[in-house]
Amino acid sequence: MINRDNYLLLRVYLDHLRDDNQLGPASVTRYQFLLRHLLLWADEVPLSRAHELRPPYPMYLRNLPGGRTNGALAPATLRKSVQVARAFLGWAKSAQPREFRDVPQAWIDGLRAPRVSPSPGEHRFVGIEEVFRIAALEVPEDDLATRRDRAAACLLFLSGIRASALGSLPIRAVDVPKRVIHQWPSLGVRTKNAKSATTYLLDVPELLAVAETWDAFIRPRLPETAMWYTPTISNWGDQRLSAGPPGSNRNVALAKRLRLLFAAAGIPYQSPHKFRHGHAVFALQHARTMADYKAVSMNLMHADISITDGIYAPLPATKCNGGSQN
Repeated sequence: MINRDNYLLLRVYLDHLRDDNQLGPASVTRYQFLLRHLLLWADEVPLSRAHELRPPYPMYLRNLPGGRTNGALAPATLRKSVQVARAFLGWAKSAQPREFRDVPQAWIDGLRAPRVSPSPGEHRFVGIEEVFRIAALEVPEDDLATRRDRAAACLLFLSGIRASALGSLPIRAVDVPKRVIHQWPSLGVRTKNAKSATTYLLDVPELLAVAETWDAFIRPRLPETAMWYTPTISNWGDQRLSAGPPGSNRNVALAKRLRLLFAAAGIPYQSPHKFRHGHAVFALQHARTMADYKAVSMNLMHADISITDGIYAPLPATKCNGGSQN
């Protein structure tokens, strides 16, 4: 049975995330979902004695059943669960110093996810050669939807932008010649946790040329408030651009359209988010200093460089889609 005081403490922490850290409802729910493992692990024991419990929390997580073929939690879920638990316990020790005085800070700081072997496909990403193949597709001038999709694929890789942000990105937020994207919620861009940042495009001329061509095509034809990933309207085979607002499921439509694009290029489909992984891998492989590394992290709009390191550092050693996995 879950300790009631542990549960109440978690509720206070979730309120703190929502009110003080200004996390959105989806993120707060995600934290609650991950931290339920911590409550179940502690059972009836107060979390102020968490350092005494056996097995240790990371080992407990490693033995939990999950949705993978080997019955374990995915490595990304393990990492995030431990990361969230570490932040929660650190907050608890600070917020309730008397109750948590016996919990060593070094023990909290030392919580790390157990090492596990990634499953096949765990670390797939869209490589630059695949994007080159998409960029090289010959598309009829009157096929506006496919021209748009080809440009979107290039921009996804160049920017590392999330699908939800791309689908809500107005023309005025994009400056391809200067290689800048204003991911600002004030402009209507849907970013994770409503973060606001000016981000930059990779210097890949072949991909920039495709994005610039589409950008130059839509600007004189649409208001600056229209979407860069522009809705199109078909009428008896003719296509025209629409200045209408994006639908709430625009990122789903993007995924469906990219599936057709991958098929046309003759390569296995990968989701829009895998372009973000590919962007990160390419950028990190070309980083020469810690300042470069930090710039990649900031461009991904990560709160901390450790997030970038934890998610993307293992990826460059992994072959992209179609290759062998190490």
